[in-house]
Amino acid sequence: QVQLVESGGGLVQVGGSLRLSCAASGSGFNIRLMAWYRQAPGKPRDLVARISSSGNIDYADTVKGRFTISRDNAKNTVYLQMNSLKPDDTAVYYCYAFAGWPLSNYWGQGTQVTVSS
Repeated sequence: QVQLVESGGGLVQVGGSLRLSCAASGSGFNIRLMAWYRQAPGKPRDLVARISSSGNIDYADTVKGRFTISRDNAKNTVYLQMNSLKPDDTAVYYCYAFAGWPLSNYWGQGTQVTVSS
């Protein structure tokens, strides 16, 4: 089992920055992929960025050039640095991991990011 705990959300003004963290704990990690998703009210949960165990990274077009995903394998932690934030970035951000034995999907509890104009 893998538990994911996010932190770092909050209220920020347009153009500001935030860094989200997601720490994985438990046993039998075998983390193959970690990612950040977000969900705004009334909208589906969408992929923001993902990073594989080999370091391959993908971003949603809407955040390219503004957000950076990274991971610290020693700490089993993934980060999302968000710069030049816009009101459209307002959402609950969820950490995701494809991990464990057998491989399964894991979600964090979510952290609110609000960008005020």
